[in-house]
Amino acid sequence: MNRTEFVFAIAIILFVAFCLGWFMHWLVFRFSRVSSPEDMTEMDEMARALHEAEEARDTAVGYLQERESELTNQLTQTEAELRAAMEGLREARHEADELRAYIERQNQGAS
Repeated sequence: MNRTEFVFAIAIILFVAFCLGWFMHWLVFRFSRVSSPEDMTEMDEMARALHEAEEARDTAVGYLQERESELTNQLTQTEAELRAAMEGLREARHEADELRAYIERQNQGAS
């Protein structure tokens, strides 16, 4: 057997192995399909449970988004109130400093 005949023999063997593998795959697929009514009922129940779980998840996601929006609004309002309070405190300190300076000037003028 020369080299060319050997290559053809190996090619034929590999092709036959491929065909056998494909045929076995087809047989396994054909016999492993869902065929009994119990399996179909179980698959229907699983599909229904999956649908309910997806609805529950969507509801939860909607609630979380709504709650996040509410909390973001509260945070924004609280930050605005804090800025206003800090501005008021700054103005009160400035006014207190002016009053102290005025009182000190009055006390120094009276002395």
